[in-house]
Amino acid sequence: MKPNSPKISIVIPVLNEEQNISKILTYLSANSTSNYIEEILVVDGGSNDNTVSLALDYGATVIYSPKGRAKQLNTGAKFAKGSILYFLHADTFPPKNFDKLIINEVQKRNNVGSFQLKFDTNSTFLNFFGWLTRINLSICRGGDQSLYITKKLFLETDGFNENYIIYEDNEFIRRVYKVSNFTVLPFKVKTSTRRYDEKGKIILQYHFGVIHLKNYLGAGPEKLYDYYKRKIAV
Repeated sequence: MKPNSPKISIVIPVLNEEQNISKILTYLSANSTSNYIEEILVVDGGSNDNTVSLALDYGATVIYSPKGRAKQLNTGAKFAKGSILYFLHADTFPPKNFDKLIINEVQKRNNVGSFQLKFDTNSTFLNFFGWLTRINLSICRGGDQSLYITKKLFLETDGFNENYIIYEDNEFIRRVYKVSNFTVLPFKVKTSTRRYDEKGKIILQYHFGVIHLKNYLGAGPEKLYDYYKRKIAV
């Protein structure tokens, strides 16, 4: 690695993730190198389980934030020391050497991007939607794919809109597409189907589609969250 090469701050928002936090932190350590990783920031939104103690045990830095993924992500970005931010969910596992892949893209001035998505299932239905993530359109993006962005560009785009309780990643990425080239790397993250297992694959994907449509038709964050509360969170 060249002197003064950029380094990555991994930002993981959590709330009661004791079942996943040890797994993801162990995985990140085994599939990256300290040459490229500045720090792993676990941003806790008020967990009442063992998430925080486990994160500390596995060497992460814990930051406390008001509850809400947008608020937690912005808090992590604020405290991050690295010049590259990598936003990651606690149940999403990036490809091996993900850190070097991200560094390579930034050094080519591809300052924002994501990986493609693979669900941890053999479901043809869900993996079709995973396949769509290879298409470089904002409608095909989502937080489960993880997101890297230079801190400079993140600040220039004003970060996540904290009015969005849900859909914060999609709203942010849509703004990013308007001001920057977006890179979709030809490697896959693997993410959990736990929400689909709880609610049902087809019905949950349907509700996500309705939320996308409502946003396209002009619904604001309050209406999107109201729909989410009535149809998904129950």
